[in-house]
Amino acid sequence: MQTLTLNIGGMSCGGCVKSVTRILENTEGVAKAEVSLEKQNAVIEFDPAKTNAAALIEAVEDGGYDAAL
Repeated sequence: MQTLTLNIGGMSCGGCVKSVTRILENTEGVAKAEVSLEKQNAVIEFDPAKTNAAALIEAVEDGGYDAAL
């Protein structure tokens, strides 16, 4: 497992946090996602054989939020 921290833009409430968490946890290869509204980021534990940073960023952006390393 690898851990990656993404900066997430566009979150304004707890509902946004739940949404981003759900998007990430539903991405194949993601074991755990801890999303912080205060820090505007997500710490993601994932299997590098199944997904990568680009795919995780794309998933978050497809959900309507900004994501960057």
